[in-house]
Amino acid sequence: MSEHRRKPPQPQGGGRAAARRGQAGLSSGRRAAPRGATGSPSDSYGSGSAGSVSEERPYGGRAEARRAAQRSGGNRRRAAEPARGGRRAAPGGPHGPGRGRGRGAPPDRKRFIDYPRAGKYGLARWVPSWRLVTGVFLAFMGGLVAAAGIGYAMVGIPKAQDTAKAQNNVFYWSNGKQMAATGGQTNRQLVSDAEIPREIKNAVVSAENASFYEDNGIDPAGIARAVLNMARGGETQGGSTITQQFVKNTYLSQEQTLSRKFKELFISIKVGQQLSKDEILAGYLNTAYYGRNAYGIQAAAQAYFGVDAQKLTPSQCAFLAAVLKGPNFYNPDGGVGAGATPESNTKRAKERWSWILGRMVEVGRMTPEARAKVGEFPTFKRQTSNLSGQSGYLIDIAKEYVAKKAGLSPEDLEKGGYRIYTTFDKEKVNQLAEAVEKTRKSFLDPKKREKDKHVQFGGASVDPKTGAIIALYGGAGYDKGHYSNNANTLGVPVGSTWKPIVLASAMEYGTYQTEGKPLSPLAKYNGNDLLEIKNQDGDPIMGNDGKPFRQKNEGTTAWGEVTLRKAMEQSINSPFAQLGIDVGLSKTQEMAKKMGISSSFFDKANIKNVSFSLGTSTPSAIRMADAYGSFANSGLHYEPYSVTKVIKDGEPLKGFEVPEKQEAMGADVANNVTDVLENVVKNGTGKKVADIGFPVAGKTGTTDENKSAWFVGYTRELSTAVTLFRTDPGKGKLLSMNGTGGVPSIHGGDIPAQVWKDYMAEAMKSYGTPEPFPEAEPIGEIINDTPTPTAVPTPTETADESPTPTPTPSESLTSPTPTPTETCFGFQCNDIGGSDNGGTDGGVTSSPTPTETETDNGGGNANGNGGIFGGPSG
Repeated sequence: MSEHRRKPPQPQGGGRAAARRGQAGLSSGRRAAPRGATGSPSDSYGSGSAGSVSEERPYGGRAEARRAAQRSGGNRRRAAEPARGGRRAAPGGPHGPGRGRGRGAPPDRKRFIDYPRAGKYGLARWVPSWRLVTGVFLAFMGGLVAAAGIGYAMVGIPKAQDTAKAQNNVFYWSNGKQMAATGGQTNRQLVSDAEIPREIKNAVVSAENASFYEDNGIDPAGIARAVLNMARGGETQGGSTITQQFVKNTYLSQEQTLSRKFKELFISIKVGQQLSKDEILAGYLNTAYYGRNAYGIQAAAQAYFGVDAQKLTPSQCAFLAAVLKGPNFYNPDGGVGAGATPESNTKRAKERWSWILGRMVEVGRMTPEARAKVGEFPTFKRQTSNLSGQSGYLIDIAKEYVAKKAGLSPEDLEKGGYRIYTTFDKEKVNQLAEAVEKTRKSFLDPKKREKDKHVQFGGASVDPKTGAIIALYGGAGYDKGHYSNNANTLGVPVGSTWKPIVLASAMEYGTYQTEGKPLSPLAKYNGNDLLEIKNQDGDPIMGNDGKPFRQKNEGTTAWGEVTLRKAMEQSINSPFAQLGIDVGLSKTQEMAKKMGISSSFFDKANIKNVSFSLGTSTPSAIRMADAYGSFANSGLHYEPYSVTKVIKDGEPLKGFEVPEKQEAMGADVANNVTDVLENVVKNGTGKKVADIGFPVAGKTGTTDENKSAWFVGYTRELSTAVTLFRTDPGKGKLLSMNGTGGVPSIHGGDIPAQVWKDYMAEAMKSYGTPEPFPEAEPIGEIINDTPTPTAVPTPTETADESPTPTPTPSESLTSPTPTPTETCFGFQCNDIGGSDNGGTDGGVTSSPTPTETETDNGGGNANGNGGIFGGPSG
């Protein structure tokens, strides 16, 4: 090209067109910055002040203008890449404006992981490429393979003999001194595979893992379910194959964690590859827990049948395979909780025993002919224990509490290694036992009187200001063959000791006559025998026979109108039968719950009947002592507890804080009840303890046919309940105590009161000067305060005008043998404190809470036990 046709150099500002645009000012709608106006071309792109950014605009050639127009349009090309450092890239290159023909900025350095994706915009920028997805997947799988290889290499194969080194559980008194050590190494003896009968192997394989001899030792689906369940915070699950269960049994630590589950998986794989199936099965049978503190098949054979494992019969083998399902619920001796009574456990064990034998035939491990020769469900040798005195009952209460609070099953807790510090005062436990034995020896003579056989004592002592269980008496002792804890029973009605709860509900909630305002203990009610009870409408409540129900007192005295204070003093039934209806049975039940007695203890047969107010319900001695503690503590209630601290592997477990206080009733209500119960001791049915030497309040209780008798009393420092009852061990029912001890009948003010007095006289010495009860301020409205009519003899009954006879006592009241109440585990129980459940009560437990029947104040029909609860001696 010739020299004269060559274009002259264009100004740096972008050429003549750009210059014309700059001269045009605002005519084009854009403002161009004169060259050098800011001292540096680069200032046009945001390196200057904020003002310059808003005033000046980058400029360039026509190509740049076109690009700008495209960027502002709806179908614009992509915007220029932002410059590093947060500044916008300059047209024409990084050094200033130009005509768009200059060399572009060097491309960004390629990243190892291109995410978010460079060169992509909008949603596409965040969608990973197939290369990235593939790479991540391969890296993850490689990591898993590496982790599995490392885990497999690091774990070892468990040895059955190592489990014999399991630790004991050690229990401590409240003063920190050791009470007893149980579990772990106590009862274990390993035997060889050759000494284990083929029948027990076939029974266990048939019942638990029919594919045992063919599978690879693990159940991936079961493991996935367990891991997922734990990740969700749900219930834990164990290994589902015999191999996994064998591995699990070798762990001294039973915490349910993901890390332990994965380690268990690697060991199970290694065990399955390096041990034969018979070796694995023998290891499992040698390490499993069978109940009766027996670990391994040899110990179980001796514990249940008194023979070596080699001599087990097919029937016995099927039973031991059944009990492996869970000794707490399949050991016929009974276990922890109301659902684990000897009766229910025996029923479950028999059903599973029969199922296992049928299953063995089904999977081809027993012939039908052999099944027909098995015979009946086996019989057992008498259970034995090295726990003497009260220690067995104390340990059971503590174990129940720990299992619930720590989320452990009874079987896991038996693995050992726990240091458990209890609330039990050794001195007071001994004092209560001595008080019982003193009365037993002076009162009972089983060799001389048949009626004196099978009489049972129970008792419990609770600190009202904390809820701590201080002492209890559960029975003669495990070493004497008595395994039912009489301090924590279900099935013994409390009789007239229920009346203070009815009175408290009247003072707290009022009656329909006071329109909800508190009722005074000086209010008057008719105390005559065979009083016709009326509903809140004034109509007679009808009995089961269709006639108006009449409440029976123990005697026939025509008391006329008496104050509730007097009725409590003499334990007259008819005023409290009517009071319960006037308050509303649902209100009494609500008060009972707030005092720690859940609806699971209520007599369901009479929950809507008049008799409910007279003590047909069956709280344990621990629960009654704790409930009366609400009176002693001016209306404040604490849930009973038995353990203050648990240490495992040197670390304290969480969840063992002292229960928080709850208000069961107003202080004025509680103090007035105490005032009424002080009068019971001074002038009424509790006079046997009146001379004890310090302030005492309490109430006697006796049930119909003399099947149980109670005394529950308290000071400000200690609340104690004592019960006496008689059982038929063969039929599992309560029996009448009439004639026991050579006397016509037993009342709460007799034997139970004497035991209470002997114990409290010693136990209170440790408190120094007993604290006096608070003064009771006047409370509530006085109703029916009319002159008492002159008492007249009760009319002689005639054939035409006989009162409605008392209905026969319902079977539910007296039929159950007193049995341990339900343990509060994570899978069975709930909290309490006004709520409708058993709560956590220091191992004190309640049966599962049923759906509560609505308890109207009408009282339903009279039904029940006719109300023969208490009376002058009651």
